[in-house]
Formats: sequence, structure tokens, C-alpha cells
Amino acid sequence: MRLETFIRKSLRMKAHTVVKVEDLPGGGLVAQVDRLPSRRLCCGECGRPAAKVAATRRPARRWQDLALRDQPLWLVYAPHRVWCSTCGLRVERIPWAEKWQRVTHALVRAVATLARKLDWASVAAHFRLNWKTVASVVEAVVLWGLAHRRWVPLHQVGIDEVSRRKGQQYLTLVYDLARGRVVWVGKDRDEATLQRFFAWLGWRRARAIQVVCCDMWRPYLAVLRAQVPHATVVFDRFHLTQHATAAVDIVRRHRWRQLAEAERPDFKRTRFLWLKNPENLARKERTRLSGLLRLNAPIVKAYLLKEDLRRFWAYRYSAWAAGPLRQWLWRASHSRLAPFQTLAQTIRTHQEGILAWTTLRVTNGALEGMNNKVKAISHRAFGFRTTWTYIANIYHCCAELPLP
Repeated sequence: MRLETFIRKSLRMKAHTVVKVEDLPGGGLVAQVDRLPSRRLCCGECGRPAAKVAATRRPARRWQDLALRDQPLWLVYAPHRVWCSTCGLRVERIPWAEKWQRVTHALVRAVATLARKLDWASVAAHFRLNWKTVASVVEAVVLWGLAHRRWVPLHQVGIDEVSRRKGQQYLTLVYDLARGRVVWVGKDRDEATLQRFFAWLGWRRARAIQVVCCDMWRPYLAVLRAQVPHATVVFDRFHLTQHATAAVDIVRRHRWRQLAEAERPDFKRTRFLWLKNPENLARKERTRLSGLLRLNAPIVKAYLLKEDLRRFWAYRYSAWAAGPLRQWLWRASHSRLAPFQTLAQTIRTHQEGILAWTTLRVTNGALEGMNNKVKAISHRAFGFRTTWTYIANIYHCCAELPLP
């Protein structure tokens, strides 16, 4: 098989043929493409076969294709103008590349596949492309994937935010907990952001949502009550545990400031002894913690409250968990520890959503893992200049979009 025939068949040319392939002085190959007079060309606007071909042609253009071994390959072709019965005079549709793109479909698919694993600069270096070309390819693939992805009803939804850059700039991620993929990404984390999600989703699709797992962020809760009042809102175990450990750490820091200089060596480097779960402690750490628990100090009371709250997650029924939770709230409210009194007030306000976890067992743990993946995407690229570029990369790597 000749090289010209191989290129024509690999690009699935029907109305075009490869005339010749030439070597470039600096390295690489150039394939000269021309049309077959007996075949009809298609309109570049609507894609229908054109009635006739105009006498004039556009200037010659170049498209980069996948390399042959280590030799870069370019296609050179001067597109014809065609008369379309619907659109009028238009430039013909190029079958091996999208409109305005200067890379072929095969190279687009290869770039998009590798961009899910590497940063765009590395992908550009591998295929000998400009970084902006890789960015435009990925963004075009994401837009195509969003328009052509198969819709599956959402029943369990997780909502969380991820930091975009310093200065309290966030993105809101909506996650399909049943299938483990990102559904929607929006800028900021206020009520307007979540309203945009439900406007995009539509009220018919929103009716299928049965469970929403999120943190206790008030703007999210206000929108959820208005948009999906039938859904059960479950507050994530991860965030509640995070609040409890943060309260213990506040008590520890306050106690450290009150200690005399001679008492500080016993408390030095004990932060993670108070925050870790007992089963995760090493033998030396357990020995040291048991000695600290004999002291009559506020930090001991805070640690015991944290451990009592952790036992709440073992209950399987809301009726069984309600009594111990009320007892814990009473002890925390009367503990004279301001962080735990604040935490008790927060739990009392959102008690219904916390008790719902015992029966539904829905958690944002998978979403937290996805947040780490999203942060890794930003770190491997050393950040993104625009919000849309970051959002496009999140969709491309985490939404399981189809490739064109």
C-alpha cells in the first residue's frame, strides 16, 4: 500500500484524495490533498451535498495530523466554494477536521485522551503543538461532550465547593453520588450559583432527585428548600466530624496559652493525639494519650465529647440515634467550652438532616476524593489563567464525557 493511499484511507476521505507526499527540509511530511471531480462536496454550514462547485477557491490551509513514527504530518488543501440550495455560497465542509480547527479528528482524539492524564503543556510538547492549540482542542471536546452526553436521571446528588485560587474564590461542584462523576460545575458558591444549576437542570429532571448530601452552608440550604422540597437533605458525616475536631483544636490552643512554662513540655506536640481516632494511634501515642487523659483539664473534656459524638455514626436507625444525640447535645451545651456550645447549637439547628444519615448512609466521601482530584488537576498545571479553562479541565477529567 502506498503512503498516499494509507493517509487517504486512515482519514476516510470520500470526495478527496492525497496527490503526493513531500519531505520538509527541517523534518516532517506534507501531504498535498485535492478533490475528486466525480464526487460531490458538502456545504460547510449545513453539511448537505452542494448543488455545484464555484469557480473560486479559498487559499491553501494546513492541518496537523498524527505523526508517522517520529515524522510530523501536515495536510495541505485549498478548500472549494460551493453553492448550497439552503445556505447559498459557502466554503465546503472539510471531512478530516472541524470548522476553524487546524488539527485533524484523529489528532484531536489523541490530544483529548492524553489530556485526561497529563497537564496541557506536556501534551503540547508530546504532539509538538502550541499550548493554546491543546487548550482549544480540549475546550471544543468538552463542549461537544456536554451536548452529546447521555442523560441518566439523578437520584443521589452531592454538592460541595472547591477553592479556585486565593482570596475566597470557589467553584461549586454538583456530583452524581450513584455513578461517581461530576454533573455540573459553576463559579462561586452563593445562592445564585446553585440557582443556575437548577435552571440548567430543569424542574422535570429535578423531580427525580431523592437525596441531597451537602454541608451546612446556608445559601445552599435556602436554594434546596425552594427547588427540591421533596428531597431529603443529608448533612455529610465528613463535615460534621471536621467541625468536632476543629472544636477540639480550639480548646487545645486555648489551653496551651494558659499553661505555665514548666507545664508546656507535657503538652508539646500533642495536637494529633487529640485529633486522631484511637484505633489509628501507635503504641507510644496511646501510652502518652492515656497519661494526658488522667489530667483534669478542659482538653480532656473536649476529647471525650469528640469521641462520644463519633459513636453516633454506628447507629442504623434514627429512633435509636435520637436519644444519645440529645444527651450529647445537653452535655456539650453545659460543658462550659465555647467551641462545643457553638457546635451543639449548629447540630440542634440541623438535627433532622444529621439523623437522616443513620438510615440513608449517604456521604460526600467520594466527592471529597473528587475534590482532591480537582485540586491535583490545578496543581499539575500550576494553576489556570481563566475560570472557564479550569472548569473545562474539570469536566474533561471528572465528568466522563464522550469523545467525538
